[in-house]
Amino acid sequence: MGEFTNHLVHESSPYLLQHAHNPVDWYPWNEQSLKKAVDEDKPILVSIGYAACHWCHVMERESFEDEQVARVMNEHFINIKIDREERPDLDNIYMNAVQTMTGSGGWPLNVFLTPSRKPFYGGTYFPPEPLSGRPSWLQVLQGVSGAFKEKRKEIEEQAENLTGHLIGSNSFGISNPPAEGEETDAGQLATLFGSIMKSADKTNGGFGTAPKFPQPFVIRYLLRHFYHTGDAEALSQALLSLDKMICGGIYDQLGGGFARYSTDNEWLAPHFEKMLYDNALLVMTMSEAYRLTGSSLYADTIRHTMGFIEREMMSREKAFFSSIDADSEGEEGKYYVWDKEEVDFILQEDAAVFCQFYDITDDGNWERENILRVKQSVKEFAAEHKLDVGAVEAVLRTGRAKLLKARHKRIAPALDDKILLNWNSLMNVACSSAYAALGDEQFKELAVANMNLLLKVFSDPETGEWFHSYKNGMKRQPAFLDDFAFLIWALIHLQEITGVQGYLNRALELTERVIEGFRDRQTGFFYYTHHQQEDVILRSREIYDSATPSGNSIMAWNLYYLSLIFDKRSWKQYAMQLSVATRTVTIKYPASFGMWACCLNDFFYGFNEIAVVGKRYKDVALEIMAQYLPNRVFQSSPADNDQFPLLAGRLINDKTYIYLCRDYTCQKPVETAVELAQLIETEQRKRAKKAQ
Repeated sequence: MGEFTNHLVHESSPYLLQHAHNPVDWYPWNEQSLKKAVDEDKPILVSIGYAACHWCHVMERESFEDEQVARVMNEHFINIKIDREERPDLDNIYMNAVQTMTGSGGWPLNVFLTPSRKPFYGGTYFPPEPLSGRPSWLQVLQGVSGAFKEKRKEIEEQAENLTGHLIGSNSFGISNPPAEGEETDAGQLATLFGSIMKSADKTNGGFGTAPKFPQPFVIRYLLRHFYHTGDAEALSQALLSLDKMICGGIYDQLGGGFARYSTDNEWLAPHFEKMLYDNALLVMTMSEAYRLTGSSLYADTIRHTMGFIEREMMSREKAFFSSIDADSEGEEGKYYVWDKEEVDFILQEDAAVFCQFYDITDDGNWERENILRVKQSVKEFAAEHKLDVGAVEAVLRTGRAKLLKARHKRIAPALDDKILLNWNSLMNVACSSAYAALGDEQFKELAVANMNLLLKVFSDPETGEWFHSYKNGMKRQPAFLDDFAFLIWALIHLQEITGVQGYLNRALELTERVIEGFRDRQTGFFYYTHHQQEDVILRSREIYDSATPSGNSIMAWNLYYLSLIFDKRSWKQYAMQLSVATRTVTIKYPASFGMWACCLNDFFYGFNEIAVVGKRYKDVALEIMAQYLPNRVFQSSPADNDQFPLLAGRLINDKTYIYLCRDYTCQKPVETAVELAQLIETEQRKRAKKAQ
């Protein structure tokens, strides 16, 4: 800890606390700091990052810990540090501004604002000395300060023009409202599939070139496309993508869990930070792939990843932490990489087989170090080396345990232990998905315990307010659209695995709150911030599905699902209108609209309405959930429940029956999951024949 202390010292965010002892006089974004800029008529420097961000750490070491640089910053600017995970609304606005000005973005994000909070200049990482045409940070500070004093009128005009542009471009990707009755057709879905496959890496899996991100919703779309069309190419690319990631260095072969992205095309060298949301979305995707294929690779990886989450990213109260840093001891990836000599020493006589299997060599496979990866299956490896499969598996299992134990003795990367409602909700869906796929009771228990915590700590029962971030007993930031959308999504999935209908009532209540507080009356889309939030210069409408799905796309899916549960036909129409309004960009840029693509697919084929009623409802429900049925609503109950159309008047004698319905018109009930699958297949064939 340094000799300096600034205004961040009272914050709870680990990222802000990392900067609390910089010589820079950092403020958090609050009424006091914004008023100070107006009172002193100084430009605001907003610097945005997050705890697991490698280049954020680099810039802190190089510039923000430098006393000479700090003097310039303190004299000429009101300096505000923002954790992008605590304030994604501000990050969205100012990232869009910098991307508009420079054509690129990233973190750390450094943007200069007028005292009225309007952006006029910015960039990402700036070096301490001029480098490759990029000015030094000190040059930037001096240039901006001089321009603000000497060309104030031009600066103000530039800020006004840029803010006007941001407001004007806030509707990108949103088409005019569709004509009444306009729907998606099969040809458009085929075009969408073609757009995905144009960027598909058919050798290494995934989409596009390095840096490569997992893009789980694109994979989920391909699984859906295969399910409905039988197109083997879709399934092949989806499974290839998952398999290559699971076998690559982006996946932690020892401890489980996925890193944020790969820096190469082969998924070997990750950017080593581990984010809660990536692992949640990949567990969901692998759960779908397992239900479709029954592959033990996906079952094992789900359990391994969930084990990592519970061990390293979960509190005693069953809340999930946000991220684990890429750096340890000031070096990216140091915690995860291995020198062959060290592995030889730890594993002794087992080292040769272990190193051959995991591509560990004397020269290393990454920057003279080794990242564990799998280049062939255990069966293929054993056959090639004339070894017994069981013996190889035993060597690998023992070796992984020994190396993991040794790794735990190293200095671990920092943990960002703040708890976010949106990311916890995603992980809650992942727990429900893992239980539905595998039937492991611990995942259901974890989903229930986590939801109990979320409903308790993120809301204020006296005021009715909801919050985005929680740590050390403190609630922070009003809840954003993503918080509500993902929480509703989690409640829906939790109802499916528990049969507790109260979760649906809570989802209904929250959906009505979102419509009231976030809906844009003109377009029907939802703003990112509540209408009562006043500290942003504009209310953005985020529709991109980026690293996480957009709140708008998840809300579209939620509205469709809940419309069938509660017989709210206007919500179904609303959901379809939203998906059609984004259809043009979804078809053209599916990598950026992956959840929207899934919505288009689900809405086109329509939802099967499945209800299980009777004493054996839990056992039968688990058998049904283990099947891959992507477009369906699902309820189960021991008895009738007149509140819900699908559960009303269903109980017949002492038997447990399964009902398959469409628009509440039901087939003759059946008693087994196998019969249900046959019924669905028959109905699908009928609809396909009718559509021809």
